[in-house]
Amino acid sequence: MFLKGSSIHISISRFSVTNVLQPADMTTLPKVMICGNPRWAHDEVNELFNGIAQVIVDDAPNRAEFFARFEPGGPYEGTVGIYRRNISAARIGIYDGGLIAGLPSSVKWIAHNGAGYDLVDIHACKEKGIDVSNTSGAVDDGTATTALYLIISCFRHFSWGERSLRAGTWKNPISSALTHDLTGRTIGILGLGGIGLRLAHLVHAFPMRVLYYSRNYNPEAPEWCEYVGSMDELFERSDILSIHVPLREDTRHLVGETQIRKMKSGSIIVNTARGKVLDEEALIRALEDGHLASAGLDVFPDEPNINPRLLEFLQNVLLPHVGTRTQDTEKKMEVRAMTNLRDFLTTGTGKDLVPELR
Repeated sequence: MFLKGSSIHISISRFSVTNVLQPADMTTLPKVMICGNPRWAHDEVNELFNGIAQVIVDDAPNRAEFFARFEPGGPYEGTVGIYRRNISAARIGIYDGGLIAGLPSSVKWIAHNGAGYDLVDIHACKEKGIDVSNTSGAVDDGTATTALYLIISCFRHFSWGERSLRAGTWKNPISSALTHDLTGRTIGILGLGGIGLRLAHLVHAFPMRVLYYSRNYNPEAPEWCEYVGSMDELFERSDILSIHVPLREDTRHLVGETQIRKMKSGSIIVNTARGKVLDEEALIRALEDGHLASAGLDVFPDEPNINPRLLEFLQNVLLPHVGTRTQDTEKKMEVRAMTNLRDFLTTGTGKDLVPELR
């Protein structure tokens, strides 16, 4: 069931909506908004909200119109919860302080579709009494397997080899002097949440020795996963560092010049978290002087703009932020985000409240 403006709209994008309630049945139900149509979880929208909420689809062309529709008598009036997908930023911008400030007091929950939630101003939400959930568990496999690919390709230079073949140069200039096996290497995982833990299990199969550092010891970590007492120790002992922490003010450039220089000469850094967690200039300097052998990056500070200096290092493995870009992961994310919104309606809270608001 979808309301668009003042009328029922039962087919939007690729949605196929069934069992819609008649308008008279909906007047007493709370109103939730789809801000950025889900791509895969079409039937699940009905299954989760049918008989529980009025579902409206935001199609405001800009932020000013978005705010106007919350005015008394407007189609968004009375909205209590919002499902947010990043695609909506093209129309109304990110959920920064200005957007949060413009939301009416009726809005109490934002279900963000994504594990990283730096595009939502959590501080502004907290000040306004709005809870925010993310989809951390839904992205574990997609992101961890992306990190695994980057690790393998950085050690073995498979990406470089494919580019060489496509260019018609066969294996030149790749040399076995530049490549290494993974077996027996030590990986340091910075942040052992769901993604980091999934990666730990994947690399253990080689086997690699697994170290990790998080704000707290993870009780779900297996016995072969060694917790180290400081970031410095993690950097000093690792052949490869894989970054899995959210972007917040306190994690911006968490891995910088000092931290990179503590790593072994010829080590590797992989980042599938957020580009700004890693100091890009410090990374490039370490690549230029050979302190780092290579870097595997799926995220960048100014996406989609890529620092051209990173392209100069043929041994680097660079991906266009595709860690969660599978049908399976995207659908899990959509369902999880909307489930959090449904749980808010039925129980007053969701399972994935972001840490800052717990």
